[in-house]
Amino acid sequence: MYKFFEQLGAYLILMRQSFSKPEKANMYWNETFRQARDIGVGSLPIIAIVSTFIGAVSAVQFAYQFRSISLVPMWWIGSIVRKGMILELAPTISALLLAGKVGSNISSELGTMRISEQIDAYEIMGVNTPAYLIGPKIAASVVVVPMLVVIAVFLGIIGGWGAGMLGNFYSNTEYFRGVTDNFDGYDVTVMLTKAVLFGFIMSSVSCYKGFTVQGGAVEIGKSSTQAVVLSSILMIIVNFFVAFFLL
Repeated sequence: MYKFFEQLGAYLILMRQSFSKPEKANMYWNETFRQARDIGVGSLPIIAIVSTFIGAVSAVQFAYQFRSISLVPMWWIGSIVRKGMILELAPTISALLLAGKVGSNISSELGTMRISEQIDAYEIMGVNTPAYLIGPKIAASVVVVPMLVVIAVFLGIIGGWGAGMLGNFYSNTEYFRGVTDNFDGYDVTVMLTKAVLFGFIMSSVSCYKGFTVQGGAVEIGKSSTQAVVLSSILMIIVNFFVAFFLL
């Protein structure tokens, strides 16, 4: 228990240092854009593939169930796919994928800089290393992850439509009637709230694990694994509380 509070305190102190006032705003701004490009462009293919097939699988599974129930209209599938992608599937699964891809990269990058004494060199030159190395990564994640989630929702809905057309489960009119039926903008608010929180958790935990690593190459690998596991667990827990209090 003592070690837990020690780690929590060190994490909170590092986060406070990461958001201190930058010495040269232009340098930090450029670094944030670079991180946003790396996170967004680098993660877009896997997000696109997974979200499209998640929407397709959801549509196929519900179509299989509804075909045996004659009283259930097939256009409900469009509404179910839309609701499921917005509230749960797109933000949660995208965040877990990003934790494995982006989170491990962040932790490994900072861990390598730590054991190769690059961070120490920055500090000798008077650079606020938490603010320069961690702040832009967190800021970029908080901005880019919601964008990726929105794309995942759109592609998931398209995937559900494509699966329905291939299986001849419903017509275009039926599916898109369900997609637009009784749409509630509050669902998008919940989705974006989750995406922002997930982006912060994924990036901040990964930065902390990489920035504080000690030892050699083996420890870098361990810290990267710990970053992915811990951030994934925290995101699942936060996902529950967001759904519990906001829905």
